[in-house]
Amino acid sequence: MNDTCPFDFNFDPATFKVGDTVSYRDPQMSGMPFVAKITAVHADFIEIVDDSEPGRVLRATRVSRPVVMDQ
Repeated sequence: MNDTCPFDFNFDPATFKVGDTVSYRDPQMSGMPFVAKITAVHADFIEIVDDSEPGRVLRATRVSRPVVMDQ
């Protein structure tokens, strides 16, 4: 049995860059964790895309486990 996580997450908001994989939370889903790629990095937020919805860009907080801000 292999207990290794298949994802390599970046949990350091100071080093976030486009293409990084992050574990994000969605308050509308009881804060459950999801996986997304960063598509843009701004001073106070990031933009992410979840592979399950590739055409939808989400705006999230710039913290170690980003929280989706508005949908």
